[in-house]
Amino acid sequence: MTATLIDGKAFAQKVRSDVARDVKSLRDNHGVHPGLAVVIVGEDAASQVYVRNKVRQTAEVGMQSFHFEMDASTDQKTLISKVKELNADPRVNGILVQLPLPDHIDEAAVIETINPAKDVDGFHVVNSGKLATGGGGMVPCTPLGCLMMLQDNLGDMSGLRAVVVGRSNIVGKPMAQLLLDANCTVTIAHSRTKDLPAEVAAADIVVAAVGRPEMVKGEWIKPGATVVDVGINRIPAPEKGEGKTRLVGDVEFAAAAERARAITPVPGGVGPMTIACLLKNTVTATLSQNNIDPASL
Repeated sequence: MTATLIDGKAFAQKVRSDVARDVKSLRDNHGVHPGLAVVIVGEDAASQVYVRNKVRQTAEVGMQSFHFEMDASTDQKTLISKVKELNADPRVNGILVQLPLPDHIDEAAVIETINPAKDVDGFHVVNSGKLATGGGGMVPCTPLGCLMMLQDNLGDMSGLRAVVVGRSNIVGKPMAQLLLDANCTVTIAHSRTKDLPAEVAAADIVVAAVGRPEMVKGEWIKPGATVVDVGINRIPAPEKGEGKTRLVGDVEFAAAAERARAITPVPGGVGPMTIACLLKNTVTATLSQNNIDPASL
């Protein structure tokens, strides 16, 4: 069996087109212009690239984009003051503080300062609690993107067995909750799970988010399963020349693709959906803050 590739780039483009349509409707029909504020502290190269993409795509869908770069030496008090300023700014509907932060800043304290209604990353404990109890709230962008691709590919997932490999607050735990909400039977596995191959082999859906290159072996995949690979790892690629590298996921892609029904590639799978869902969450936040019925868009 050769798996169908789940094209995250194409799916993300559709999401962004829907967001652009909703932003135009909000402006034209409701007099509301959604705004997203992104704050970055320091000069982490990967974060800088990611933030530039966020800022560019925010503008492309017609939203207001507010971008704040702060020096790596910025203290926690100053950063929290900036977040509070954005909380109070009516032009700002969504706030994202780019992680990781410098070591001298308490990430949890900063995240908890964000108004939960503007927490478009979905990391605030209020939003985490709402997700865990089925009460609604902002959903972390990467798990939301994974869920949307799975639903598009599989339709009704009721009764399917799903394994999430990874237990982070950013991906693993919220992903498991979303799958539970979709009526899957869910197992959370991780690097210390006993007999991880057996857990993966029993699953109709595998979501790998453990942060270890090609940890999930292709031979573990149940024939006909759907695989979503959240991992993005850079490893040496001597075949390309001295000092060269290549990107791989947390799943052994080539071998898994021989067994799976469908699989996301790395790159080009989950990654593009993260920013698209950030923009989608900003529209959701704007609607909620202005008491606008989504059906009116």
